[in-house]
Amino acid sequence: MSAAELYGWLRADPIGWVMVALVGAAFGSFINVVIYRLPRGLSLVSPPSRCVSCERRIRPHENIPILSYVLLRGRCRGCGSRIPLRYPAVELAAAALTCGAVALTGYWLEAVVWILFTLSLLAVIFIDLDFQIIPDRISLPGAALGVLWALLGPPPVRDALLGVLAGGGGLFLIAVAYQRIAGREGMGMGDVKLMAMVGAFLGWQGALGTLLVGSLTGSLVGGLLIARGKGSRQTALPFGTFLAPAAYLVLFAGEALWRAYLSLLFSS
Repeated sequence: MSAAELYGWLRADPIGWVMVALVGAAFGSFINVVIYRLPRGLSLVSPPSRCVSCERRIRPHENIPILSYVLLRGRCRGCGSRIPLRYPAVELAAAALTCGAVALTGYWLEAVVWILFTLSLLAVIFIDLDFQIIPDRISLPGAALGVLWALLGPPPVRDALLGVLAGGGGLFLIAVAYQRIAGREGMGMGDVKLMAMVGAFLGWQGALGTLLVGSLTGSLVGGLLIARGKGSRQTALPFGTFLAPAAYLVLFAGEALWRAYLSLLFSS
């Protein structure tokens, strides 16, 4: 069976979709490793997975995505410490994103590229949430991959380059303007590089849509924190944690939302 035939079967058969989801959950297990180790400067491949509490090595049968969490009742078999619910949640999210990437694409290589993009964003969400940093090791290779993929077309490489300028360049100008007006840094360069990656994949329209949705969501959350007395106008929010889900929305539902907006605009 050729790669094209296998891909066609995966998209056509319910069992194929189950297999895609299982593979995606396995990817999610690795994304958990990336989230924990990359910002700490640790190797992604060595040593093997261990309990963060007792350092006991996790056996292969204890490291089955989602299932092991259920069987272990969310606790380490060695020390009994609680395993964060985030681990199976990331694996479930990765399974859904992998299925979404496959459904979105026409052939297997295209699916691989979009899987890499969506799972990179998944890692960014939690790394930025925990450390308020976005590693260059994710965003810079991601931006390069987006431009390289556009060279193979479609979309044309012009759209990818304009997306890099609109996403990264646009956010850079906003950051500089904010710093000059407010006298303090409003966002880091990690956000700028992330938006360069998003623009490389989604084009300038997608980059602008991501910035709009991410900014609105971040403003809403910031406003709620202020209203509840848990923050102020100076409270720093992990912007990447809002930008990455916004990019998902643009990727998977952007056209539908745009049509709905135009319909609402011209019907009123």
